Amino acid sequence: MLVERVKYVIWAADLARATNFYQTVFGAEILRSNSHISELEIAGTIIGIHGGGEGKKTWTGISLQVADVVAGAAEVVANGGGLTREPQEEDGEPPHLAMCFDTDGNEFMLIRKR
Repeated sequence: MLVERVKYVIWAADLARATNFYQTVFGAEILRSNSHISELEIAGTIIGIHGGGEGKKTWTGISLQVADVVAGAAEVVANGGGLTREPQEEDGEPPHLAMCFDTDGNEFMLIRKR
């Protein structure tokens, strides 16, 4: 079988708000959008945000690598998301991990290349 494309889908109680979050924080490009779903591209990966979610905290398995986890976590919070684990130094090295959630409770990781 030939796979044409891979898309990871998350749910949002407020589709427009969630779409705006990923555009603002991660520079996502909207590939298509209607009243039910937005397809966004971030660093060559497609994330579909489907409306009709419950807005509950849900682990997504999404991990986003950024240059500065501390600055990235601050940007998540400044744009309406939150943290379940603050970035912390480990063994004298700068933080390499922050556990975050978006405006609709979808949890994801920010990581730094080690």
